[in-house]
Amino acid sequence: QVQLAESGGGSVQAGGSLRLSCVASGYSSNNYCVGWFRQAPGKEREGIASIYTGNSMSYVHASVKGRFTISQDDAEDTRYLQMDGLKPEDTAMYYCAASSIPWTSCTRGQWTADNFRTWGQGTQVTVSS
Repeated sequence: QVQLAESGGGSVQAGGSLRLSCVASGYSSNNYCVGWFRQAPGKEREGIASIYTGNSMSYVHASVKGRFTISQDDAEDTRYLQMDGLKPEDTAMYYCAASSIPWTSCTRGQWTADNFRTWGQGTQVTVSS
């Protein structure tokens, strides 16, 4: 059974950093797309970054580019979202998800949440001013 599990959320002050982790298990393939999403109360879910496991190529949305970085550790089957310069508006529940879309779509940000079929339970990030 394919599963994803996020960790690393917490409460920080504005300007601080957090690193979220997403551990995958049960995948038979080494080639799939992992995306990071967030959803704040009363707002729509927002896709912010993605990485293709087979070649480590990635995409980061313009709204967080320069502050957030996505990476992976192949040996640990873990994807990371490094978040620096956090702002109160980054407060949200953060999710990782997996998709079988092609690497070209994954690494160009040509996807929506509907393309991702497997989701983790989420980890809360709270940034205070």
